[in-house]
Amino acid sequence: MVRKLLLASNSPRRKELLAGLDIPMEVVKLRDIDETHPAHLKAGDIPLHIANLKMSAYDLQLNDGEVLVTADTIVWCDEEEMGKPQSREDAIRMLRKLSGRTHQVYTGVCLKSAVDSLSFVCGTDVTFAPLTDRQIEYYVDQYKPFDKAGAYGIQEWIGYVGCTRLEGSYFNVMGLPVQRLYSALQTLKV
Repeated sequence: MVRKLLLASNSPRRKELLAGLDIPMEVVKLRDIDETHPAHLKAGDIPLHIANLKMSAYDLQLNDGEVLVTADTIVWCDEEEMGKPQSREDAIRMLRKLSGRTHQVYTGVCLKSAVDSLSFVCGTDVTFAPLTDRQIEYYVDQYKPFDKAGAYGIQEWIGYVGCTRLEGSYFNVMGLPVQRLYSALQTLKV
């Protein structure tokens, strides 16, 4: 039985989503890692690779019943990885590319106990209505989505006015596919 989840993430959204499982939880800090990935990786392989890097950066012993959780999320559109924007201009560029199109959101998740580990990738298709430059600039200036893959939060204004279709896990688009994670916890040996 899982007694405590150790979330290795600075994301307030992941913390909020994981807390919704009603399992005792603690946020743990990892040493800094280089999140670059081999150029040959595509789509869901990228966040899974980075989640594994984060997992390997945890060097403390896990106690019985503790499960370490690491995750990484990217937006994937036309063979381009869209991580966190580097600037206002980069955020606007990303949102213009997503406007009026379907893209994928991939989250790689790794779980580790003292005796077992597993990892998986969850993908969700998201379709945006065509967005005007005024809408995009308003969102970027008001919500400053510089800590979000693809320069948007589905749970924010841009999701309300722009998302026309979602196929897959809504929570995956927020950064953590909690239903899939919960199912995986049922099979993980602790």
